[in-house]
Amino acid sequence: MSNPILALIPSGTKAQKVYSVLPSDGSGDFTFDRANGLATRINKDGLVEEVANDTPRLDYTNSTCPSLLLESESTNLQFYSQEFQQQEYDAVGVTVTANGTTSPSGEVNADKISRTTTGANYIRSILSKAAVALEYTSSIFVKQGEGDYFAFRAQGNYADRIDVTFQFSTKSIVSTNEAGAAILRGTSVKELANGWFRISFSYLSDTATTLQNFFAARSTSANVDSNDPSTTAFIYLWGAMREQSTTLSSYIPTLRDESQTRFKDICKEGGDSTLFDITEGSFFIDVLPYNSGLVSTISLSNNSTSERILLQFQSNGTQVRLFSSGSVSNYQTITFNQRNKILVTFKLNEYKFYINGALVSTDTSATVPTSLDRLNFSNSTANSDFFQGEVNDTRVYDTVLTQAEAIKLTT
Repeated sequence: MSNPILALIPSGTKAQKVYSVLPSDGSGDFTFDRANGLATRINKDGLVEEVANDTPRLDYTNSTCPSLLLESESTNLQFYSQEFQQQEYDAVGVTVTANGTTSPSGEVNADKISRTTTGANYIRSILSKAAVALEYTSSIFVKQGEGDYFAFRAQGNYADRIDVTFQFSTKSIVSTNEAGAAILRGTSVKELANGWFRISFSYLSDTATTLQNFFAARSTSANVDSNDPSTTAFIYLWGAMREQSTTLSSYIPTLRDESQTRFKDICKEGGDSTLFDITEGSFFIDVLPYNSGLVSTISLSNNSTSERILLQFQSNGTQVRLFSSGSVSNYQTITFNQRNKILVTFKLNEYKFYINGALVSTDTSATVPTSLDRLNFSNSTANSDFFQGEVNDTRVYDTVLTQAEAIKLTT
């Protein structure tokens, strides 16, 4: 297999720049932008780390090899996300000990939540909202103290609520319950270093004008209402988030009584007209696309809508589309929120589309766009459809890979 003319295997960055591996003379490098606002990543030690404005994030979640993390704008609506002793939180039947252990950031700033009664006991925060049903994602970092379970609830009116119970010994969510108008969309568990887990769930709220989140330690698999025989159960909490979103995003700290926004990541303009002066080639991506409910795209173009090849992840969260101004439009089903290796080979009257080790489509009547001069993690003009997910590898070849090479590369 020949070498690609452009290869981005995330490894080198600086402010406003993502370096390509090939070419190494700078002509393949990408510009990067993320406006004012906090952003975090998981660093190579498995810790949550803040990064500066306009700095790309190489994220090591569950891997020794980083991916380039690209996210849309999101806001953490939860005030004092790391300080559960603040008046933002009601402590019912529990005591809160500030700075009780080392948090996922590596600092001693996680709070200990200890039960004091066998009756109702929890930490609660209340958010004001419009009197309409809205999509939310709630999340928290939690570490086991004593007791095998953690109970997590989102509630508008009492009758309209979501209950999620996590078990430390199995590292899994062992029960969920949706009541009334509240609708559970999905759950997730992410394991971090030093015994920490990030638990989240997405849901449709009711039309109440408040939304409450509850957190509770449990010795048995009961929700936050239930009595529990143990008064010694405790947990450690850090990093609460409430987003008006259908999906979980990276942690956004709020250190005061106000919300905090992280702006979108924009990575664009890799390569130039000399590099992409080609009449045939191969376009490969190894990515984990998020099911964000929005269209997101990776494109080769000349900064126009007339000359372009797009790999477009659809808003339905089930399909990737190959689109070319050479008269190709093909949809294929994939699984979002997991890695996918996707390749299109192209030359006059022959486009081939490969996904995860299989040839899935061939077009025999297409032309090849001309004057290509950039690779964007967005639409062809870098003004919308910004890619949302994790980028592991991106390559452009000036040759058409053979079917055997294509299958090997995408497997």
